Amino acid sequence: MHRFTRREFGGLALAVGLQSRRLFGANGIEPVLRSGLERRKIPAVTAMAGTASAITYSGAFGTRDSVSNLPVALDSIFAIASMTKAITSVGAMQLVERGKMTLDEPASKHLPELATLQILDGFDGAGKPILRPAPTPVTLRHLLTHTSGFAYDTWHEAMFKFASSGGDAAHVLAFAPGTKWQYGPSTFWAGRLVEAVSGMDLEKYLQKNVLGPLGMKDTSFVFPQEKYERLVGRYQREPNGSWTPAPRSMPAPPAVYRGDGGLYSTAPDYLKFTQMILKRGAGPGGERILKSKTVAQMSANGTGHIPSGRLKTFRPTLSSDVDFHPGHDDRYTLGFLMNPEAVPGARSAGSLAWAGIFNTYFWIDPRRNICGVIMMQFLPFADTEAVGLLKDFEHAVYASRS
Repeated sequence: MHRFTRREFGGLALAVGLQSRRLFGANGIEPVLRSGLERRKIPAVTAMAGTASAITYSGAFGTRDSVSNLPVALDSIFAIASMTKAITSVGAMQLVERGKMTLDEPASKHLPELATLQILDGFDGAGKPILRPAPTPVTLRHLLTHTSGFAYDTWHEAMFKFASSGGDAAHVLAFAPGTKWQYGPSTFWAGRLVEAVSGMDLEKYLQKNVLGPLGMKDTSFVFPQEKYERLVGRYQREPNGSWTPAPRSMPAPPAVYRGDGGLYSTAPDYLKFTQMILKRGAGPGGERILKSKTVAQMSANGTGHIPSGRLKTFRPTLSSDVDFHPGHDDRYTLGFLMNPEAVPGARSAGSLAWAGIFNTYFWIDPRRNICGVIMMQFLPFADTEAVGLLKDFEHAVYASRS
């Protein structure tokens, strides 16, 4: 497999495909993205910004993959991974609104397999895991705020050791529910709750209740053959800065619909989702996706005094260390990372955000009526250059509004 050097990739980045739209003085955004793509050696990016009722910027730069040299376009399709979580969280909160489940009842009421969870309490002298019963039940509130104790082994040392020795990390907690924040597969279980309570699989439920009503026609767990030419190829950034492209192939139908990841989407589709949150739950035609009070509930600090968002990696090929706002403590809501303090020249205090492992990102700023989506497609997550381009884009969006 060919690995692109920095010099080779510099030439490739100059041959960018471009589809852009300039509104509301947003012409300053395009050169930021175009130059950032070349300077940061990023294969491809699509980016959009908007308000509750308008698209204020859209652009696509780079190539679809390392072989075809076809330009990416605004409707290019990306694996959005954990950007699935916010959509699943909305689906779960719809069922709370309808009285089908509550935030604080034991999740095991609907998913009996969660009734006997155990906590990983370290390892004995022989390296064997020490497990003890969880003292309190996991609830939907715990799942949506990532305070359940479920933890991805990528960012949790003990769970990494447990998984590396063959342990089933998907059914073991890293700590007692409600005591800490740790990013993990909590929203997978929230998706399972949606299925159990609604009687529908997660794909059908979200298409009927979230994606369809929002007009997100290119967002699905199931990738159709007829859209294959729009699929963006993935890359791995190597420690020396070179790129290893992954073979581009038709995604297989998923065996399980994972509420914590698995959706494919486009920047225009995901912008519609962020605009719905800005409109406090209203869809494009005014129809209700969520009640206004539910959006307010999902926008509030859900972890109290517990800081959220910082992650130390134990799988550096998958993720770098994560700290989007160094020196500041973020919090998690019922579905989003929230910054209690304003970011100078960028998002306001109380903005909502999250991301996907292949370096797709979004933010929603209710105070300034601004939302943004930027999609790339490579590992590791939170790559310095990917986060740099996100921040460059965000600052350019706010500068265009000043």
